[in-house]
Parts: sequence; C-alpha cells; structure tokens
Amino acid sequence: MSSTSHALEPRLADYLRTLSVRREDPLLAELRAVTAELPQAEMQISVEQGVFMSFLVRSLGARRCLEVGVFTGYSSLCVARALPSDGKLLACDLSAEWTAIARRFWERAGLAAKIELRLGPGAETLAALIAAGERGRFDFAFLDADKSGQAGYYEQCLALLRPGGVLAIDNAFMGGDVVDAQEGSAAHVRALTERIFADARVEPTLVPIGDGLLLAQKCGG
Repeated sequence: MSSTSHALEPRLADYLRTLSVRREDPLLAELRAVTAELPQAEMQISVEQGVFMSFLVRSLGARRCLEVGVFTGYSSLCVARALPSDGKLLACDLSAEWTAIARRFWERAGLAAKIELRLGPGAETLAALIAAGERGRFDFAFLDADKSGQAGYYEQCLALLRPGGVLAIDNAFMGGDVVDAQEGSAAHVRALTERIFADARVEPTLVPIGDGLLLAQKCGG
C-alpha cells in the first residue's frame, strides 16, 4: 500500500497525480487527508490507482466485487462508486478501528448499502464464501492485505472470480525492493508475481502506477 508512485520519474508522477486529482471528488479528497494523519498513512492507495480501479470496474460491467484489505476505505469508495445501482462490494479486513473511518465515509457517500464489511481473517472469510457456493460469482477482486498471506488469497480469489473476471493486487513493486528481494514481504510479493506470470489460468499484466498494480484476468469463457 502506498500513496507514492515508484514507477515514474518525479516529473511524470506529479503530472499523472495532477490529472488524477481532477477526478477526485471532495469526499474522497477529505478521506485521503484524514488518512494522511494516521501513522500508517503509507497504506493508502494512490489517487491514480483509485481512478484506474473505478475505470476498470466500469469497463468490466462489474456487479459483484471483493476487497481483501480495506484500511480506511478509499479503495472501497472508488470501487463502489463505479458499480451500478444493484452492485455490491464485499469488503474484508481485520481492523475495527480503521474500518470505522471507512464506514463513516461510506455512509456520507450514500454507498453503505452497497458495501458489506466482514471483519476477521481474510483467508477465513474467503474460505467461507467458497464453502457457501460462491465460486465463479465475482467480477472483480482487489487484494491489498498482508503480503505473507497473498499466495493463499490469490488462489481463493481466483476461485471466486468468474471467467473473465479480474484480480488487482497492490504493491507489486514494494517501493522497488522486489528487484533484489531475498526475504521478507518483498520476497513474498516477487514470488507471487512471478508465479502469476507463469500461471496459465490467467492473463497477467503489471501496471506501473502507485506502488505497482498487478492485474490477472481469469481465463475461460
């Protein structure tokens, strides 16, 4: 999770951010400002990622979306606002403290009815969805949670996505640390990225915005 683009030289990154901010409404801007005051502010997705995800959700015609890792709800708002009137976002997180901020802003945006928050370990929530017969029923998933658990989340999200559905994974660059990563979170991210690029079940691409946004479209018709 990062609010800074590591993929572009500063001049171009600033240009992209300036353009993206023009698409950010006052409520999203306020949420970003509130989040910036937190010690964990670096966990916020970038403005340009939010704009891109809204675009992607609309382009997919998504109606059922999944999010693993909510933080203060900026990404949730970007996704929920791109959904049609009957669209739903199921958002998973561990923190009641951070998601309390998210809930306030979802309410103010008039989108609380579109977003179902489930507190608890993400792997357990996803496993419960699979057990409940939800395989292949989601159009879009966003993964922005603990890096050591991402390989498991990837398999679970892939099972829950329909053919043609898209999984977006944040922090594919880890601030540049993935290039030489040998251990820790960056090594987990690099291993999963390379695994996804070798996975015949998906069509992958890596978008150089924010801290790197890895996309994987589930194959099949």
